[in-house]
Amino acid sequence: MTRLSFPIWSNRQRLADLLRLCSKGSLLDQGVQVHAATFKMGFGFDLMLSNDLIDVYAKCGEMNRACLVFDRMFERNVVSWTALMCGHLQNGDARATLSLFCQMAFFSVKPNEFTFSTNFKACGILNDPEMGMQIHGMCVTSGFESALVVGNSIVDMYSKCGRINEAVKMFDVLPVKNLISWNTMLAAHTLEGQGEKALVWFQRMKENGEIPDEYTLTTMLKVCSGLGKIREGSVIHGFLIRSGFRCSARAAITGSLIDLYVKCGNLVKAQRVFDKLEEKSVISWSALILGYAQEGNLAEAMELFRQLQNSSMKVDGLVLSSMMGVFADFALLEQGKQMHAYAIKIPSGLEVSVFNSTVDMYLKCGILDEAERLFSEMPARDVVSWTVMITGYGKHGFGEEAIRFFNRMRLDNIEPDGVTYLAILSACSHSGLVKEGEEYFSELCQNRWVNPGIEHYACMVDLFGRDGRLKEAKDLIESMPLKPNEGIWQTLLSACRVHGNLQLGKEVGKILLTLDSNNPVNYVMISNIYAEAGYWKGYEEVRELAKAKGLKKEAGQSWVEIEKKIHFFYGGDDTHPLIEKIHQVLKEMEKRMKQESGYVHTVKFALRDIDEESKEDSLRVHSEKLAIGLALLHGGWDEARVIRVFKNLRICGDCHDFIKCLSKMLKIVFLVRDANRFHQFKDGLCSCRDYW
Repeated sequence: MTRLSFPIWSNRQRLADLLRLCSKGSLLDQGVQVHAATFKMGFGFDLMLSNDLIDVYAKCGEMNRACLVFDRMFERNVVSWTALMCGHLQNGDARATLSLFCQMAFFSVKPNEFTFSTNFKACGILNDPEMGMQIHGMCVTSGFESALVVGNSIVDMYSKCGRINEAVKMFDVLPVKNLISWNTMLAAHTLEGQGEKALVWFQRMKENGEIPDEYTLTTMLKVCSGLGKIREGSVIHGFLIRSGFRCSARAAITGSLIDLYVKCGNLVKAQRVFDKLEEKSVISWSALILGYAQEGNLAEAMELFRQLQNSSMKVDGLVLSSMMGVFADFALLEQGKQMHAYAIKIPSGLEVSVFNSTVDMYLKCGILDEAERLFSEMPARDVVSWTVMITGYGKHGFGEEAIRFFNRMRLDNIEPDGVTYLAILSACSHSGLVKEGEEYFSELCQNRWVNPGIEHYACMVDLFGRDGRLKEAKDLIESMPLKPNEGIWQTLLSACRVHGNLQLGKEVGKILLTLDSNNPVNYVMISNIYAEAGYWKGYEEVRELAKAKGLKKEAGQSWVEIEKKIHFFYGGDDTHPLIEKIHQVLKEMEKRMKQESGYVHTVKFALRDIDEESKEDSLRVHSEKLAIGLALLHGGWDEARVIRVFKNLRICGDCHDFIKCLSKMLKIVFLVRDANRFHQFKDGLCSCRDYW
């Protein structure tokens, strides 16, 4: 520890300068020495130096010491209160900031512009627009609303609380606007998912003569990435080049550029930007690695990751978490295990985010025991950690276990956020826990800090739908304070299909086609409900309508990991070198199932305009069956074991029946993860209880 020596100073300003130096560099040990010196020199209760001490301790994360200094002060001014508020905010306790603001009013201390801006930030973090509006009212009466720093904070607060209209109104009345004002509005629309409007505001900003900075350009590149607007993104790229921005030296901008080209499917340009970088940052490495991974080019992604490991660049928690996320999404267990082993060996592998991603990987690969073991060994857990476990168990259909984790989280003094509520509601839905789901939703609606979103209402629609309460589900959609989106109507339509309610299904189908007549998923869902009801005229009409529009649904793809190698299959795939043997195995299994349990294909899931034999052939080549056939071919079917198969779409009814019957005939447990959930097939039963 560096020690400081002091001559006998009479000028307290020298002590103040030292304290501000300690604050700027977060030098706790030296700050403690200066603190001791203030007492020795008779300045122990000096107002200015006490304020500086609060700032030092807050910047060093020592809020207990900061509060102690504050509590011992004989005299306090607005700077004292604001310094402690800022300290709580910087250390993640926004509620304490607002509590101090209320106390300050009790002591008749008038806030200044920095007090107001700090508390507006706290309201934004806590998503508390009501408190924000009250403080806004105080600003108006005290005349601080016109101060630029306060005005910008008000705009930011409303945008963070989802009150975009109020944010726009406040922006419009600002007497003076600077770059921060415009950036706040761009961020507000981006945060609300209004990318198109953000582009309009960006144009307005340029027309107003405001010169964008690195934050502006990074934000807009992210907007273009999210919207898939490669042309607009390329225009920004051109502006960067023309205006002299050294993109190769700006990590955030180059990372966003690479991400833009990756998201728009132009990996050639992404690679070109990456290759031109003078110094490659972790951001640029991770953006390109994830780009190749998401395009399915895992070999190139892994090669780039190996290059990153061999470079002088430190692999940080973001890269580890991102890579683990890829392995989780593709259910690449062996690669995930290797990454886990690597993460253990480096400092960033101990970050909570890395632990969370690793636990999520094991859950998505169906290894619940390992996920729970790792979770129990975590040195620290946040709300994401608990939410990952609740989500994982919910997807597997273990609703009671998900509830157990939810209750344990609260005992650990961690409050659920919106994503946690979504996880527990989804878990209740997947497990048919209607009463519990209703209780959690009621609790959410009364929660001051978390507002129910469209996804939470969709969970309740699914919960009611599973229970056959279709009218209640429809009434909930029509009475909720939010505008129904496509997804929530699709949820209701799925329930109509399961319960055979063709009349309500027709109504919902019309609504869906009104909302989006170019989404092939809507046509598939509507045609399926007609097919299952035997209403073939309606089925043909919907198919012809989709065909006339040139719409095609996403191709089904399944994969299975065998001897550390991933094998991908599409429906009707004949490219695998062992495809003939795979077909032989599947036919043999079908023959045995017919003999032993009378299994027959559920041909209603096949195309209608082909003969019965062709229908059976078309069902036999569904991607999940091909993956299972390969797994049986490699490991046999006489020994007890677990086969894990993964699919990008929802599993079809015929494949579901096939695997159920297969699990009854063999000693094998089949664990199938589709787009909705996990299905564990064992002894002729599925964990989803035939509702997915």
